[in-house]
Amino acid sequence: MGSIIRKVTDKLTTPKGVRITLIVWVAAMLMLSMGPRPSEYKSPNFKALPAEAASMIAEAKLKEYFTDDRGTPAILVFHREQGEVDVQAVLKTVQAIAEANIEHVDLLDLAALPDAVLKAFVSKDGSTMIVPATLSGELGGSQLGEKVDAILQAGEPARGANQFYVTGPAGIAGDTVRLFERADFVLLLATVGIILVLLVIIYRSPLLALIPLLATVIVHQTVNQLVGVLGAAGLELSSQTVSIMSVLLFAAVIDYSLFVFSRYREELCRYENKHEAMREAMRATGKPVLIAGGTVLASMLILFFADFRDYSNFAPVFGTAMAMIMLASVTLVPALFTAFGRKSFWPRVPKFGEETEIKHGIWGPIARFVTARPAVTGITVFLILVVTALNVWNLKFEYDMVKSFPSDMPSRVGYEIVEARYNKGELAPTTILLVNETGMPQERINALADQLRAQPNVASVRVSRVNADRTAAELSLSFDISPYSAEAVERLSAMREEADRYIRDAGLSGQLYFAGTTASLLDERNINRSDIAKIVVLETVLILLLLYVLTRSFKMSLYMMATILLSYASALGLGLFLADAMFGFDAISTRVPVYAFIFLVALGIDYNIIMVSRFLEERQRRGLRDALETAVRNTGGVISSAGVILAATFAALMTMPIADLFVFGFIVALGILMDTFLVRGLLLPALILFLKEGTKSRPIPIPDLSQRWCAKYIWRRAASFWRPIGRTGVVRYTVPEMAAHEGCLIRDESWIE
Repeated sequence: MGSIIRKVTDKLTTPKGVRITLIVWVAAMLMLSMGPRPSEYKSPNFKALPAEAASMIAEAKLKEYFTDDRGTPAILVFHREQGEVDVQAVLKTVQAIAEANIEHVDLLDLAALPDAVLKAFVSKDGSTMIVPATLSGELGGSQLGEKVDAILQAGEPARGANQFYVTGPAGIAGDTVRLFERADFVLLLATVGIILVLLVIIYRSPLLALIPLLATVIVHQTVNQLVGVLGAAGLELSSQTVSIMSVLLFAAVIDYSLFVFSRYREELCRYENKHEAMREAMRATGKPVLIAGGTVLASMLILFFADFRDYSNFAPVFGTAMAMIMLASVTLVPALFTAFGRKSFWPRVPKFGEETEIKHGIWGPIARFVTARPAVTGITVFLILVVTALNVWNLKFEYDMVKSFPSDMPSRVGYEIVEARYNKGELAPTTILLVNETGMPQERINALADQLRAQPNVASVRVSRVNADRTAAELSLSFDISPYSAEAVERLSAMREEADRYIRDAGLSGQLYFAGTTASLLDERNINRSDIAKIVVLETVLILLLLYVLTRSFKMSLYMMATILLSYASALGLGLFLADAMFGFDAISTRVPVYAFIFLVALGIDYNIIMVSRFLEERQRRGLRDALETAVRNTGGVISSAGVILAATFAALMTMPIADLFVFGFIVALGILMDTFLVRGLLLPALILFLKEGTKSRPIPIPDLSQRWCAKYIWRRAASFWRPIGRTGVVRYTVPEMAAHEGCLIRDESWIE
């Protein structure tokens, strides 16, 4: 593999190769830009659950037995902070909406109801009135948002002194889509701004900031258009997938660019010709960068095995992005830096023949301390990571998606008004379908409703409808707790397990199906548990294999993987604590641990790969301690810079007004910083040295000796040591010199010809 990469990069770094590479990338970007865009193929009704999920089967059965689909429920909320709600204004508002004839919007005819029934829609304190509505048909989030806007616009002139909101599943879905659409542009600006500022501050060179960003823009546009092609080919795209893909792309391209130009700067001190310098730089970094990118790519492709479609949908999008990032890292990035040459580093231009060892400030002392005190360093860092990881046991999940939205979002405001003044379960009732192919008498269906009504936390159960041949009956169940809460999910789980008993006790036979918001959340929880176990096992095994290809050492691969898994657990534990203490998030979405694992393991292992690759390179010509110290010192600056920039890039997700992405960005940023400074800089080097990994001898060139050493075979010399060099001679080492070469094949003996 290394020889193939070397042949390719050797050709691409020639003057002709640089020109062709730049022309091909720009041409590909321009040609693809004329094709389809991802925004044209974002699925308006993307469903995260697989078709095999119990709630999805229930929905399919409902459509099978009741063809007049009732659509997505919505709740019109009218409220007055001071005084009682104006009921007459509510009636006028509903009439105005009905007269607007908004397609797919079905409203309850309040004018036809007697006053006694109307009062049932008013809260006990008289401040609020709710009106149920339905948005019929297969409408996606963006379409629901458009209908909600039309409802609000039609009702605004007649609402009077009442505040008017639309909530429920329809209102929440519409606001979610709009929230992502507005936040995407802010996220892109924040990401670019953070990267540009940090690059300028860290490297104090305008071109070193602009060249990686130029590469990122070219790759981003290329990948974005390729994702559009995937959409045209039938791939469903969600707003969340495209948003996170952009962050990953910016982070990875900048990261690999730093690794390339850091080594390029060293080689410019050894080679006067810029093309020769890049050739040598890519010989050293090409394979590690591709292996690092390969681990990320492999991690993304593992998501194909996930059942939850939010995860499996990431695989083709992120896989495409990583494949192009890897290609760009060994073609476009070196071509751009070579084209600019030494000017890339202005005003601190590297000069041919000057000192090439780069200590990067504090990393020289740190490298010396780690190699001198591996046990103290390793145990201290290990204890810190273990203690913070223990907080993972306090992990709590939040199922109430609305709580993750901005507090002033209309559907959340309406949701909280209803939650505070009405039966919470009415926000999103659970639909229950009873199927019995032999037919059912009404009294038995009513008996089943009584059975369900008697269960804990159930506020009401009513029979909604029965089909013509009485083989299917639909019931609507409302809890007395929030249908989005963990308690409601647990209660429905228990009810689903007891479904057969309910049917028997009601004197019926057949099958019960549960649909609705709470049922979907239950399936999401169960599938998520299965997926995270599957992803962790598969990703760990696959990355171990890739690390073995790089290091040719199972122990070294195991050390690297173990440290990154411990780092993930520590970041999750510490992140949960800080997110609660600093931002008030005492529970997180079920998606956050999975997303965090995928990115922290895949991206975090990159830094270990870069450091270990340099260690193995130095090990060819130095002893264990020397090689390790050199590797930590010379990669410390670029890896710490890359880590800070990568962490800041993911921290840009904290600009998103959605709690799931905010917490995800915070935990990943924290984990990357821990990985950069604690794991890569301290724990892994200490572990390598403490456990003497990599102590096997390496081939050492035979020196040109003026005469042969001929002596008796000598054992255990106290003052000096001898190392055999083939059978042509030996090199003599004093005790300090031997210590500097600890771990090499050094013996206290000589050969006699």
